[in-house]
Amino acid sequence: MKKILTLASAMLMVMTASAQTEKTFSTVREIPVTSVKNQFRSGTCWDFATLGFFESEILRKTGKVYDLCEMFVVNKDYMDCATHYVRMHGFSQISEGGSCDDVLDVIRRHGICPEDAMPAPGSLTGDSLANFHVFFPELENKVRSILKYSAKEPMPGWQDSVQAVIEKYVGKCPESFVYEGKTYNPKSFAESLGLNLEEYVSLTSYTHHPFNQWFVIEAPYKWRLKPSFNVPIDELMAVLDKALDKGYTVAWGGDVSGDFNRKTAVAALPDGVVPTQELRQEQWDNWQFTYDHVMLIYGKAIDEQGKPYYLVKNSWGNSGPYKGTWYMSRDYIALNTTYIFLNRNALPKTLRKALDKTTLFD
Repeated sequence: MKKILTLASAMLMVMTASAQTEKTFSTVREIPVTSVKNQFRSGTCWDFATLGFFESEILRKTGKVYDLCEMFVVNKDYMDCATHYVRMHGFSQISEGGSCDDVLDVIRRHGICPEDAMPAPGSLTGDSLANFHVFFPELENKVRSILKYSAKEPMPGWQDSVQAVIEKYVGKCPESFVYEGKTYNPKSFAESLGLNLEEYVSLTSYTHHPFNQWFVIEAPYKWRLKPSFNVPIDELMAVLDKALDKGYTVAWGGDVSGDFNRKTAVAALPDGVVPTQELRQEQWDNWQFTYDHVMLIYGKAIDEQGKPYYLVKNSWGNSGPYKGTWYMSRDYIALNTTYIFLNRNALPKTLRKALDKTTLFD
């Protein structure tokens, strides 16, 4: 979100950043996760965060450390997105962005591979990391050209032309590969990881839909139209806390365009702001609160005053004073969460039962 700052507000931001730099935190709970990655010049936080989440799930379940391939997901997901665009006759979005459900669907439908089974991100264009500044505009133009004005059908063979653009920049997904001396294909590799892909759910909290029901969050990057279960914000925050206490990490989708200081890697609400259900809805409806980033919550901390924060693994490399970890206050999370994505076994039993007996059409 682009904002025009006056000189006074800019000076205030500098003063605030200076003050926040001095903050120290004490860790209350820290769950093991895999290393911090760098999405670089690509809008793929959803991909990096969700694969990091699944890596932490594998680590929790098996004790094994994996580095799963983000560009495999990009390859399959962008093709899925193009297919959705065509099926919607162009009334859909072509975007670098996505959600946790994209990664889940890709692994479920296509499998996954380890990082080194595909070309390193950026290597096909001479860069050291993923850089979509040229790739995605070319892909977007290609996809939009499929549906010519007044056309009665899409251009013949469009799938091959779109796939060619994707593979030009991120590489071709392997049909088979060797990992630790054993040959796999993407689906058999996914099956070997010890994940039950039916265990994962998304929770949200808005008042424009009834609580304790499923609905599809109306956000541009959630083009797969997968539903989330709607609960009051206090209940959602309690679920988050209890999941972390039980040793489960949680993928978080929400807003970092507001009171999120990128230099200090600290996110906290201004003094006097209380994260109520009503304020969440108001800021969502007037676009002050958006869905623009996905990260991995993997622990709890407190600041010098004892205020609660979360340990959050970002995907911007080892940047900032905490080397890729961000500290986000509990109040900030309560106000700015679009959804959380987690293992259903981390939920209270009563909530699991509510999810099981409720369908999208109830």
